[in-house]
Amino acid sequence: MPKQKLKSHQGAKKRFRITPTGKILRTKGMKSHLRRKKPARVKRQFDAMIPVSKADAPRLRRALPYGAG
Repeated sequence: MPKQKLKSHQGAKKRFRITPTGKILRTKGMKSHLRRKKPARVKRQFDAMIPVSKADAPRLRRALPYGAG
């Protein structure tokens, strides 16, 4: 009997991206909160994807068994 497929966590799938080398990337929070008073430079920095911490990576790998997407 074949093993069942695992389901990806839909919230994690929308929030994280896995690179071809296996790193998990995330965006910064607070991007849309009070954005009118933030400088343009700060708003641009919110667009960049940054790697998740090493402590969170194993939990996200379980939530995304086949990669994000």
